[in-house]
Amino acid sequence: MANLSAAVNVITTDGPLGRAGMTVSAACSVTDTPPTVLVCVNRSSRSHAVLVGNGRICVNVLGDDHADLAMHFAGATRVPTAERFATGSWDHDTHGVPVLRDAAAALVGTVRSARDQGTHTVLFVEVDHVSTRDGGGGLVYFQRSFHPVGTSRLSA
Repeated sequence: MANLSAAVNVITTDGPLGRAGMTVSAACSVTDTPPTVLVCVNRSSRSHAVLVGNGRICVNVLGDDHADLAMHFAGATRVPTAERFATGSWDHDTHGVPVLRDAAAALVGTVRSARDQGTHTVLFVEVDHVSTRDGGGGLVYFQRSFHPVGTSRLSA
């Protein structure tokens, strides 16, 4: 699995069970009608119950300048979950969940279903709001490291 490159995302939530966020690389588009993404969350994560229980999340797709933020929300900096939102610029009010203002993209939606598979829960999230940032690149996880990716175009 270390050779399966993937976009790096910080999944965030807020609601009756509190505020939480975690770094994940297992997130992707499922369908465009209705707009739906899936996010895989390890059931042993402290944020799992909060993400599932609140039922509303944001998939913050990280840009090429967010490696430190990814480490922070992955727990590598040992900062408690409640204090992680002190890093970065967050909009906590507009959509009811924390949205990273300078994310490459932010997809806000409601968990419509969840399925346990092995050690993880697959959340199917129906998206009701998308924002994107112009310019900048993305961040991918490959061979257990973060790598920035640019926006250069391929020629045929």
